[in-house]
Amino acid sequence: MSGPRAAERPERSIRFPAKDEPLRDDVREVGALVGEMLREQGGEELFAHVESARRLAIRRRESTGEERQRAEQALADVLRELELDTTRELVRAFSAYFKVVNLAEQVHRIRRRRSYLADPQSASQRESLADALRRLRSARPDLDAGALQELLDRLRIEPVFTAHPTEATRRVVLEKEQRLARRLVERLDPSLTLPERRTNRERILTEITTAWQTQQRPPSRPTVADEREHVLFFLTDVLYRVVPAFHEELERALVEVWPEHAETLRVPGVLRFASWVGGDMDGNPNVDASTFRAALSRQRQLALELYRREVRELSGRLTQSPARVSIDDQVLERVERYRELFPHVYDEITERQRGMPYRVLLALVAERLRAGADDGANGYASVQQLGADLELIASSLRRNRGGHAGLFRVQRLARRLDTFGFHLAALDVRQDAAVHRRVIGRTLGDQEWETRSPEQRAATLRELLGGTLRSMRSEGGEPEVESTLEVLCAQAEARTTYGAEAVGLSIISMARAADDVFTVLALERLATGSEDSVSDVCPLFETVDDLDRAPLVLAELCADRVYRAHLDRRARRQFVMIGYSDSSKDAGITASRWALERAQRRLVEVAREHGVELVLFHGRGGTVGRGGGKTHRAILAGPAGAVDGRLRMTEQGEVIADQYGLRGIAERNLERTTGAVLLATAAPSPERDLPTELLELAAASSRARYRALFYEDARFEAYFRAATPIDVIERLQIGSRPASRRRGGGAEALRAIPWVFAWTQSRHGVPGWFGVGTGLQAVADAHGEEALEQLAQVPFFANLLSDVEMAMARRRGVRGTC
Repeated sequence: MSGPRAAERPERSIRFPAKDEPLRDDVREVGALVGEMLREQGGEELFAHVESARRLAIRRRESTGEERQRAEQALADVLRELELDTTRELVRAFSAYFKVVNLAEQVHRIRRRRSYLADPQSASQRESLADALRRLRSARPDLDAGALQELLDRLRIEPVFTAHPTEATRRVVLEKEQRLARRLVERLDPSLTLPERRTNRERILTEITTAWQTQQRPPSRPTVADEREHVLFFLTDVLYRVVPAFHEELERALVEVWPEHAETLRVPGVLRFASWVGGDMDGNPNVDASTFRAALSRQRQLALELYRREVRELSGRLTQSPARVSIDDQVLERVERYRELFPHVYDEITERQRGMPYRVLLALVAERLRAGADDGANGYASVQQLGADLELIASSLRRNRGGHAGLFRVQRLARRLDTFGFHLAALDVRQDAAVHRRVIGRTLGDQEWETRSPEQRAATLRELLGGTLRSMRSEGGEPEVESTLEVLCAQAEARTTYGAEAVGLSIISMARAADDVFTVLALERLATGSEDSVSDVCPLFETVDDLDRAPLVLAELCADRVYRAHLDRRARRQFVMIGYSDSSKDAGITASRWALERAQRRLVEVAREHGVELVLFHGRGGTVGRGGGKTHRAILAGPAGAVDGRLRMTEQGEVIADQYGLRGIAERNLERTTGAVLLATAAPSPERDLPTELLELAAASSRARYRALFYEDARFEAYFRAATPIDVIERLQIGSRPASRRRGGGAEALRAIPWVFAWTQSRHGVPGWFGVGTGLQAVADAHGEEALEQLAQVPFFANLLSDVEMAMARRRGVRGTC
């Protein structure tokens, strides 16, 4: 971070293996640019403080014994003497440095991927689609074209973006980072001349400097609309561009691995995206029917604008003339039809351009998209109508030697339309089961409703759902009742306005029993007056105890006559969400992971017994303590049948930027995930007997140790407040939702995200490791160390240990024991 002479220093704050030498050069270059920026913007004094802290931190990390202690004390002395304003600037300086270093590392991953793709002699990159398909063919040589097509048709990867305060970077800053990354990618071009490299360097310096001069976060708490725009950035600026390339790579990999089926296999739309921003009401009073409607309206507006922009670009490219090549009559007929709809647009097309039918039709298509965005009478009423226009053009190009004259770009647009529709991402709704209970109890006029047993509530709701429940809705009810019912009305309206795919799941947080699901069906009927529910109701089981009950709840639902009728309307598909964050906060990582594994196995069995297609929705967080880690490894380590071609998972906080911030990284992440789903579906690891006794012992011992400290030790609350910056996090204006589920509940009431965030900021990393060692020691004491080796052979437990190792590595230098 230290200016032009940094490359001459023998010391290095970051070490690289030989294969990453180009990354070393990039880090040295961007570090020098950050140092140059700091001198210019902060002066020599700030630069000197940064350099002093940097050198001492390196000495502290690379030394041992007394030398380490001296370096640590010297660093503490330097920092203690700084004024508050200087300390703030120093922290921001290091943040700026690590931000560009992280970008350089991501660009290096793109560099390495390109090296694989550029070398025709090299093997497929590990965990690429081609690599996954080769492994699949080796494991399943029996797969014929029909079985492969069935597998592809079943395949669906659906990341779900949520708004969480561990990532609150402003959109303008994200855009600067995108431009900075593109400048770094430009440096990969070996043909750049010296003047071009100098220009590139100045552009990088410009982005670094303007980012420094931009306030990283607004002074006020972000609104739901701000969080929505944050998520939409990744959808519109990154994933919109990545989707066609991803599917094209899947097509190429299939041809490469199964060339004999190249003519028959068809790659359907594999990717879909969803969002919680605008529909996640759980503990957030700022989310309601208005934010739900506003989110879908904004998403539609952006989708239509993206298509319109691309259609106009296509219009300038497809300039074929009937005098040179044939064009299908259907294209000419569609031009005449749209000419009548938009005569003013046709009249603006010059006489010379009217002899280019594709160009004219696309100009009129663009106008129809504009009319739709403005809610005009002649706008597209459905995605299918626009898709039909694109297919009309594509078919004409195929039949008239247009394979290399524009067909590729038309197909790319069609692929985007298939993926994003007119809604970009399905919008889920989430609400706490306790809120639903209050609302249905008040609507039914039963003051004792919440204190009744789940069995009593379920019996009453079954009877009502079989009768005339819709006639019981009260007028002018309580605000919470009306607000809840209005959201359900908004969902029903959105299915008509934006299409069924625009409305995602109705998720029930803290679900505990079948009555929680029946409650949503009853409320939907109350809100809409419809006898038949069309919502995908998804119970979310979050604590360890709730995860243990989940299979019993599913069995009760599947056996119920009323709910079976609902499942029949939903193609006998049931979504069940399992929560990683709250179960880990509740019982520790070992007990949480075992509860999740156990629940998945039993849920799969129940669904199979009842002939129901189960789709597990994984509520994973970004850090290990909240279920984070290597997604593809977690998929492959999961129980057989838990992934049956479909994967739905949350993408939260900083993970969104890390995995979807750059196009090359996003495509690689989607490839690895898809490859793992293919293998887990068609070639799962052979089932083996689980050492259940060992796992139960490890989980129970770990849970007891964890809860003894965090929930039973009276001294813990004071320690937590002193050892972490939780008081600062609670006051930060970086999320639209409160840090705690309820006031005055202490650490127990704290949401999992600020809980983990607080431990992360103090480098304790407690949620990612605490209690694991106790569980392992209990197994060793009772069964010997060979039992630990047996545990390490269990895929999910091996993956857990790998995640814990990563969490421990990140807390290097913090003393403690697990």
